[in-house]
Amino acid sequence: MFRPVDWQRVLRRQFGREQDFGLENLSDEPFFSEFRVSNPISKSSYRVAIRGLHPGDNFCTCPDYATSELGTCKHVEFTLARLTKKRGAKTAFARGYRAAFSELYLRYDGRRGVYFRAGTDCPPALRDAAAQLFDVGRNGMLPDERFGELEQFVARVSKSGHELRAYDDALDVIATRRDAERRALKLDKLFPLGAADPKLTNLLKVPLYLYQAEGTLFALRAGRALIGDDMGLGKTIQAIAAAEILAKYFSVSKVLVICPTSFKYQWQSEIKRFSGRRGDNAARVSGG
Repeated sequence: MFRPVDWQRVLRRQFGREQDFGLENLSDEPFFSEFRVSNPISKSSYRVAIRGLHPGDNFCTCPDYATSELGTCKHVEFTLARLTKKRGAKTAFARGYRAAFSELYLRYDGRRGVYFRAGTDCPPALRDAAAQLFDVGRNGMLPDERFGELEQFVARVSKSGHELRAYDDALDVIATRRDAERRALKLDKLFPLGAADPKLTNLLKVPLYLYQAEGTLFALRAGRALIGDDMGLGKTIQAIAAAEILAKYFSVSKVLVICPTSFKYQWQSEIKRFSGRRGDNAARVSGG
């Protein structure tokens, strides 16, 4: 059965192979390297890392690769089309990617996760440690419940002197997860009773209902959230409560509110009403 995700990959493969992009190899390795793919019309360029022929093997810095979760994009497909025509490509891709250094990277083929790839120079002790931490049965994916152990593993690799590389997107996910865990621990200490904690329900000038307190904590723990309550149930007050906690306990000095111009002064009024802060000081309200 041909799935929609397969169809989208085919479209990107076809479109990528029809392009007249510029291609610059950024290293001496002919196939498994990093490349700069440039568009002569838009003047944009992106960095592409080639590690294999399958979705999720490679990496591109373009927005489509980061958001589509297809594991490919037109820049990756363009690069693969060029490389597979070169002499020696069939042998190189059959042999597979072999680097002396090890890597932490993301795969985007349906489920975004952090993976470990051992280099040829990876010491046996580190290979064993990686096999215990990363799920070998899932191509070396780091299980969600063991994310907290990653920092210790990276420190061990660093002490060994073995080179470990990580792409920007992997570092961003790791930092985001680490911040979320630390934020969750701090919220547990601040509000030990959860949504029913008096310090939370009495945070603003008007008391929060229990479901509003729950929504506020959910947004803070998630780091980003869409509050989809019906009209009149207090989406605004939940957002202001979350901002107030970030200001009081997480050293956040500014909050950006993006709203239609017609709601600009309403937001300023609500901020002052619920938190006592002046809207122009507590938040830069931007109408659009």
